[in-house]
Amino acid sequence: MSRRPVIALDAMGGDHGAEVVVAAARAFLAKVPDVDLILVGQREVIQSLLAADQDAATRAPDQDERIRIHHASQTVGMDELPSKALRGKKDSSMRVAIDLVKAGQADACVSAGNTGALMATARFVLKTLPNVDRPAIISAMPSVQGSTHMLDLGANVDCTAEHLFQFAVMGSELVKAVTGVERPQVGLLNIGQEEIKGNDQVRRAHELISASDLNYAGYVEGDDIFMGSVDVVVADGFVGNVALKSSEGVAKLVSHMLRSHFQRNLWSRLAGLLALPTLKAFKEEADPRRYNGASLLGLRGIVVKSHGGADAKAFENAIHIAKHEINARVIARIEHEVGAHLTPAPVRASA
Repeated sequence: MSRRPVIALDAMGGDHGAEVVVAAARAFLAKVPDVDLILVGQREVIQSLLAADQDAATRAPDQDERIRIHHASQTVGMDELPSKALRGKKDSSMRVAIDLVKAGQADACVSAGNTGALMATARFVLKTLPNVDRPAIISAMPSVQGSTHMLDLGANVDCTAEHLFQFAVMGSELVKAVTGVERPQVGLLNIGQEEIKGNDQVRRAHELISASDLNYAGYVEGDDIFMGSVDVVVADGFVGNVALKSSEGVAKLVSHMLRSHFQRNLWSRLAGLLALPTLKAFKEEADPRRYNGASLLGLRGIVVKSHGGADAKAFENAIHIAKHEINARVIARIEHEVGAHLTPAPVRASA
């Protein structure tokens, strides 16, 4: 009889640490009956938070059986150098959670910790899949069609055309696995849709992707990310991260402007009251916590990065992403797809 999927949570990572992770774990287990969680971190801290939970009466009967603690004595600071964390923090909650994936004791890891340290540690411990040169960070972003997945979001500042092609293959397969879209449309982010636009790296990547059997839509621009013109947007980590942070800034600007205008005078306040149901629906749909959780693609294991400032609801969403990837067998599917696209064809013997 096969065991239930297991997800290891870095309980000490992020801006808020174990308090958020424990609350998210409780909320997740209340909704998902067939997954176990391992909270990795300082045992005393985690135990005290679990003991302080006041909602025992509403918990599922087996919830306490499906959550356990794995002690780790060290933590990785949010501003700590990745090299320092990798070499000097072998018993950090982040490292131990990833080690559990490597050892097969967990099927995925979720952390809100230092992004650079998480990528460096995950790559060192888990290694990359065959034919994958560099892992990439991918996440869903809201669009008028629902969501658009974009990669790379900051793991690789400098990329070759070949790297971008690998990102396209991995991103396409991830979206196919977790959304059920049979042939996801892939777009390459550029400064225009014309063939002559872009630098040498982007134009060469365009040629590589065009020659593949991916469902390639060609060049897309920044607005296409949010219009839902394609399912997957490919960019290098520098451009992708700028696009991500810009979108977060625009969301904050829109929220600020709405509040400012509706509080301007009595009439605007009354208008705000009338518009309150619509505003609440808008806030819920655009809530960034719904999209929290970025996957580190290209590794021999599932690792999901939560935003460092995530609250319990946002971190819970990242756990759900890890669960979906386990159920969809994302690692095996990406390995097969990358191999199909990038493994050289065997040389036939001459007659």
